[in-house]
Amino acid sequence: MTIPTTATSRTPATNNRAADPAGRTPRRERAVLVQLKFPGTDAEAQLEELRLLALSAGAEVAGAVLGRRERPDAATYIGRGKSEEVRDAVAAAAADLVLVNHELSPSQERNLEKVVGCRVLDRTGLILDIFAQRAHSHEGKLQVELAQLDHLATRLVRGWTHLERQKGGIGLRGPGETQLETDRRLIRERVKHLNRRLEKVRAQRGSRRKARRKIPIPTVSLVGYTNAGKSSLFNRLTGAEVYAADQLFATLDPTMRRIALPGNTSVILADTVGFIRHLPHKLVEAFKSTLEEVAQAELLLHVVDAASPERREHAEQVNAVLREIHAETVPQITIFNKIDLTGDAPRVERDESGRVSQIWLSAATGAGVELLREALAGHYRHRRFTETLRLPPAAGRLHALIHARLHVVRETIDTDGAWRMEIELEPAQLDWLMQTPDFEPAMRIAEPAPGYAETGS
Repeated sequence: MTIPTTATSRTPATNNRAADPAGRTPRRERAVLVQLKFPGTDAEAQLEELRLLALSAGAEVAGAVLGRRERPDAATYIGRGKSEEVRDAVAAAAADLVLVNHELSPSQERNLEKVVGCRVLDRTGLILDIFAQRAHSHEGKLQVELAQLDHLATRLVRGWTHLERQKGGIGLRGPGETQLETDRRLIRERVKHLNRRLEKVRAQRGSRRKARRKIPIPTVSLVGYTNAGKSSLFNRLTGAEVYAADQLFATLDPTMRRIALPGNTSVILADTVGFIRHLPHKLVEAFKSTLEEVAQAELLLHVVDAASPERREHAEQVNAVLREIHAETVPQITIFNKIDLTGDAPRVERDESGRVSQIWLSAATGAGVELLREALAGHYRHRRFTETLRLPPAAGRLHALIHARLHVVRETIDTDGAWRMEIELEPAQLDWLMQTPDFEPAMRIAEPAPGYAETGS
């Protein structure tokens, strides 16, 4: 079944454009989408996601072909008849490429290209192209390039068809094979070089993570399906200006900001890459150091698009990726975003133990965001306990540090000028305090003594 489609991208990419025949003005590549329905799958929903991916890559959707199969075809994945149907759709729409919403083997990709007469890109190649456009940090660019080279290594042969390598012939056997082997060797060397550079970046990220642990501030990570509104919620909570747009994979590079919560509590909030169904394993491997930020977090805010009819499936896909990066045991609070599109009222739902499990809000309007702030503060408040300290007058620096990083419930001054402080803190914060150079175990006291004047907190 062929579906003619016309669509435009809100923010067309510039690196995926081709010049018109006259070479004057750039134009977006025209793409025909291909989606097969296998038993137990929702082909229409997956086709819509492919359309959004194509728009995010900067393509113009010129048409779509839907098919139904029990199992993939070994030669072309979509079968001979459907391949010819795609060829006719490409000719009718004057398309430049075919985007197949499945993972093709190199041979299937080449065979399909021979039939349809234009470039063919599978789902992994398309997502890699989007990631290449969106990566801005040094680490992100290295990660994307590594994944691209891994994907390209098995597809080099099609880049040398102009040498007639497969046909053979006098003067045509050697150069093609030599060039192919040269490129493979260059790719292997480049991959080794990228891995060495990434190891340095991972070590630096590990050092920064270790330094953050020395400061008693917990890390909270935003996770969710791509385009669920994570970056918008991050901007709303932190006042940052992280790029946010109504497109898939609008942001890739992780961003961290410290936010203050009610009760003199602070957390470090991390915005991470969005997930998607069938996220290519190459990307999970390449972005492992970035995704470690999720696994190392103390709490996950799982952002779900409340207006999406597939929100349950999207949440399951996110949890599947969390299992793959060994983050399934990290506590979660589910955030149902975009209630301004559903008409729902902001609200908080709790589990059987009374802890917050779900929050309904709108990052776009700000409705319900304060409920999230209160829930975050409450999540850490229940783990807190009270300690009483007595600091001598000479411990002024430690006194100021405690005020800056911990919650001082009550403070008084003894007759000898010593500060008596009642503080509320978590076990990790107590560990940090005990390791502070100016702190001495004798400063902890069991109960306040009479004979001092109160100054207030």
